[in-house]
Amino acid sequence: MSEAGERTVAHRVIRSVDGRPLTPAISLLPLRRGPGDPTFHIEPDGTIWRTSRLDSGPVTYRVRALDAHAVDVDVRGPGGAELLDTADRLLGANDDDAGFTPDHPTLIAARRRHPHVRLGRTDRVLEALVPAILEQRVTGKEAFASWRQLVNRYGSAAPGPAPTGMMVAPSADTWRTVPSWGFHRAGVDPGRAKTIVRAAGLADRLEKLTDRPTVDGRRALQSLPGIGIWTAAEVAQRAWGDPDALSVGDFHLSRVVGVALTGSGMTDEEMVAYLEPMRPHRYRVVRLLELTGLGWEPRRAPRAAITDHRGH
Repeated sequence: MSEAGERTVAHRVIRSVDGRPLTPAISLLPLRRGPGDPTFHIEPDGTIWRTSRLDSGPVTYRVRALDAHAVDVDVRGPGGAELLDTADRLLGANDDDAGFTPDHPTLIAARRRHPHVRLGRTDRVLEALVPAILEQRVTGKEAFASWRQLVNRYGSAAPGPAPTGMMVAPSADTWRTVPSWGFHRAGVDPGRAKTIVRAAGLADRLEKLTDRPTVDGRRALQSLPGIGIWTAAEVAQRAWGDPDALSVGDFHLSRVVGVALTGSGMTDEEMVAYLEPMRPHRYRVVRLLELTGLGWEPRRAPRAAITDHRGH
């Protein structure tokens, strides 16, 4: 860790208001893009460090569980006060799972094992969109390597003190000016590179989607060239904590959901139909399967050809 001393930093204690435990790892781990993500660090004791770039500037924040129902969040950097204002949403403290009453034995058992699943939201659209674009049509390992290289080359050092090597992802202005050869060196093809640059040019408009209902936000994202239903869902899960953002078109998701819930694989269409009674908690179902080890596969990215399921 780059020790500048434990100088005074602002902090806020987030407490559960509904009796359910607060578990930072469950809420925050979906934000990590691979084990070497320079914007995310986990200490052996479970303390999580992460960086972000907010309207007010970059921030490094540290999240530590005080007990089952209280979490301390401390911050450093210009964006610290803004981060603390929304730290409860980041941890899913306000996530409402009312109406989620699965009757499938696998899901009942999963929920009994993980009754404290909370979906956090960052309210940062571009921050979630760029890595989701990088994950299109490639393996997770390839996408994570591209993310590491781009953040390390074009990002900025994390406000400290912070763990050594932590970085803040590039700003929208920087993403717009990454040269084609910079993406090429990071293993990003011209199509995905153009989509990232185009999205960065619309960053101000994209961030305003946070103020709209999540289903409208997903539709708006899908209206942009290069962004389909899978990418929009991946953004909605993280930026808005959307409990119904199902990643249709994922290379493996329909198969693992089918195997976990019916004993055999499914097509995308079959998965959508099967999970229809779970609305508006279809992503919550997937998250439960992930946490119980039933929903993980080595690749989580869209197929090259994706059926249009916007009506679903």
